[in-house]
Amino acid sequence: MDRKVGYAVVGLGVGMRHAEAAAKSNKANLVAVCDLKQEKLDKIKELYPETLTFTNYDEMLKNPDVEAVSIAVPSGMHADFAVKAMNAGKHVLVEKPIDITVEAALKIEKARLKTGMKAGVVHQNRYNPDMTPMHDAVISGRIGKVLFGDFAVKWHRTQEYYDNGGWRGTWEMDGGGSLMNQAVHTVDLMQWMMNSDVESVTSQMAIYNHKIETEDFTASLIKFKSGAVATFISTTCAYPGISTDIRIYGSEGSMEADQDKLKLWKFTDASETEEEEMLKKYAGNGAAAALDPTLCIGHSYVVEDMINAVLEDRDPSIVPMEAIKSVRIVNAVYESAKTGKTVYFD
Repeated sequence: MDRKVGYAVVGLGVGMRHAEAAAKSNKANLVAVCDLKQEKLDKIKELYPETLTFTNYDEMLKNPDVEAVSIAVPSGMHADFAVKAMNAGKHVLVEKPIDITVEAALKIEKARLKTGMKAGVVHQNRYNPDMTPMHDAVISGRIGKVLFGDFAVKWHRTQEYYDNGGWRGTWEMDGGGSLMNQAVHTVDLMQWMMNSDVESVTSQMAIYNHKIETEDFTASLIKFKSGAVATFISTTCAYPGISTDIRIYGSEGSMEADQDKLKLWKFTDASETEEEEMLKKYAGNGAAAALDPTLCIGHSYVVEDMINAVLEDRDPSIVPMEAIKSVRIVNAVYESAKTGKTVYFD
């Protein structure tokens, strides 16, 4: 029988998607889960009777059958939980954001280098089918020189969403609001798609429609070292949850998408037939996650990639130093908005 990876999950909010993915994989066994809420553990037992349940994370890490752990606790706890797991000899897959500060995120990278364990980060939107041809068009040069981009996460969350659990919309545990929690995926896509390091960030933010510490709206102008610029908007006030706009314009073409739905594919060398076929092929499911935060696209791909990384003795697709880039951009947005000054990158 082929070897299967012993998998575990800590945090059964979005972590439920990780547990489901590990349980369905033919290359892994869902060995254990950990959460403080007994009702969530009871649900796991109903779904997967052979899975061990824990309320104590340290005790779960002592289990020798656990080889890899998905870290799905509140964002401000990611580094501490990941480092503890790696020090216990476990590989880790960390939910987005990798942590809420660059300094904390670097602890994960240092632990990875020290222990030799593998560390991956969840930025599952890169796995949306339409992202591959869009990214390829940039990297191959087909789009020409990238001139500017337009990115907007126009989602909606209720006050109940923020009140549930008490950590969302706090600086200490969430690290921000609409930008750090919801839009960090699109920040990752932006820096990946624009194919250039950031030069500067100029931003504003506000609380428009929620009782939270952080923000429910940001607007930014981002300049890249390539000379390109991008606008970026994040909000959880756009009722009922509208779209995730990813738009990139170059000297030889233009591309637009709403999350996993390709909406524009225009190139100087593209025929009308190609354009029609691309829009049909990548019709997607719209902006489902804009309305419902439980609809997390691509988690199965990320968990499976982590499992394969362990079996194949390779790095996961998204490693800590890559994931740190989006955290740095997010924190620059907040710094600019708080100080009223442009933040320049080294």
